[in-house]
Amino acid sequence: MYRSHNCGELRASHTNTEITLAGWVQGVRDKGFMVYVDLRDRYGITQLYFDEEQTDKKVLETAQKLGREFVIQVKGKVQERASKNPNIPTGDIEVLVSDLTILNKAKLPPFTIEDKTDGGEDIRMKYRYLDIRRNPVKNSLIFRHKVTQEVRNYLSNASFIEVETPYLIKSTPEGARDFVVPSRMNEGQFYALPQSPQTFKQLLMVGGMDKYFQIVKCFRDEDLRADRQPEFTQIDCEMAFIEQEDILNTFEGLTRHLLKEINGVEVDKFPRMLYDDAMRLYGNDKPDIRFGMQFGELNQVAQHKDFGVFNNAELVVGIAVPGGNSYTRKEIDKLISWVKRPQVGALGMVYCRYNDDGSFKSSVDKFYDQDDLAKWAEVTGAKPGDLICVLSGDTNKVRAQLSALRMELAERLGLRKPNEFAPLWVIDFPLLEWDEDTERYHAMHHPFTSPKPGQIELLKTDPGAVKANAYDLVLNGNEIGGGSIRIHDKETQALMFDYLGFTEEEAKAQFGFLMDAFQYGAPPHGGLAFGLDRLVAILGGQETIRDYIAFPKNNAGRDVMIDAPAPINDEQLTELSLKLNLKS
Repeated sequence: MYRSHNCGELRASHTNTEITLAGWVQGVRDKGFMVYVDLRDRYGITQLYFDEEQTDKKVLETAQKLGREFVIQVKGKVQERASKNPNIPTGDIEVLVSDLTILNKAKLPPFTIEDKTDGGEDIRMKYRYLDIRRNPVKNSLIFRHKVTQEVRNYLSNASFIEVETPYLIKSTPEGARDFVVPSRMNEGQFYALPQSPQTFKQLLMVGGMDKYFQIVKCFRDEDLRADRQPEFTQIDCEMAFIEQEDILNTFEGLTRHLLKEINGVEVDKFPRMLYDDAMRLYGNDKPDIRFGMQFGELNQVAQHKDFGVFNNAELVVGIAVPGGNSYTRKEIDKLISWVKRPQVGALGMVYCRYNDDGSFKSSVDKFYDQDDLAKWAEVTGAKPGDLICVLSGDTNKVRAQLSALRMELAERLGLRKPNEFAPLWVIDFPLLEWDEDTERYHAMHHPFTSPKPGQIELLKTDPGAVKANAYDLVLNGNEIGGGSIRIHDKETQALMFDYLGFTEEEAKAQFGFLMDAFQYGAPPHGGLAFGLDRLVAILGGQETIRDYIAFPKNNAGRDVMIDAPAPINDEQLTELSLKLNLKS
């Protein structure tokens, strides 16, 4: 037996108990005639005590040779500490060691394994197995486990069945780029890794499973961000014989349960917002509603004067920054420079101070009088002491730019509090979106999403106006889940493929198995998938998902710890019937 107790459980009640512990050396304090060692495992830290009067000489000498991260086993007696440490649960006791065994020596780590480390992100990712020993990362992984257990318990109690679906599937042209896997036994043919189990979960509904879920790995070969990885995890769910309201109620319940059990937060309201309203009021389809600063569209009150910048714009839109009139001119100039960065792309920013005495002072006073500026304040909801920030340009671009500014200002003002949670359903997305590069429509969600009832005929006359029976669940300005009511009959699915530019032969080759299945009694069905990595991070008060994944990739999609991806040898390439054209 390597240990009788772990390093986090001993208390004063264990005094005089003979115990055995094992773990890693966190630190050594050698006083010559006595040695203190902090022993760490997953559960906590226990102080070990050696002294020349009570400890065997060889044991004491061995203790004096210990280094950080040595793996050791000790036996000894629990005793009360003379100088207690109130900062750790085991701070009332220490272990007087009678026997010490070094199980494994350790090189000096490349960074200090402490809550606050001197290791940069790159070095910590290279030695991720050491980083996991640090409490912030360890606790994040334990937190993720707690969330997934609550998800499994909740869905299982709601009669969902967990079913595994294949990882080696068929590549499809819709969505992001696939990761492909060559088949050795089928020369010249490839599997794809799933971007989601979409068609399989629909087939499970055809198979009568009624309620399915799966905590599943998915893969997308796309550009990376802080909240995106090439492989990620979904809580994938599907239900039969339901309408949109059933889906929303079910997963409101799951989200409410997680917030209560994980965060101790009671959330009653899950407001619903139309996609068009989200874009108009917040400039994006995942608005953070923990704070205000809703957009005010100013065309009618700003395009009647000789200011060409506004007159030539498709949209003039502004926000009122609470307390922003206190900003100095230098601070406002920095904001203007911020929106002109390439990542945002605005050409400039007009501003207007709303003074405490009710007067206005703007950067365009040459063109607008006090009555004009008062109307700006009315449209944006500004109050005395606020600053009105105005952007103009093409509607889609300027909304995205002002949305970025709104979120940046909220960060600076401390309005995005991680311990506050504001869920929101965004509904009635467009079914299709026009792609300028390919000059055709693409499914905004995926090609299996059903149009809203009664809108199928619009596909023939005004496809861009058709609304999808789709919905996203947003939490604190992040999309944590999305789904739709699916098409469940062959004729409608064939019509959808036609509008998406598939020939009949292409549709049959790619998705014939699904349309065939629909001919054997497919029930009405729909579902939703949560992004588990992002959900866990937000519940943990973060927006960067990397620390909630055991072995993440970097921003280039590389695992720097195992050095992947990596070349394979010629023998493997030949076996897979692959040839690479390498340039010298």
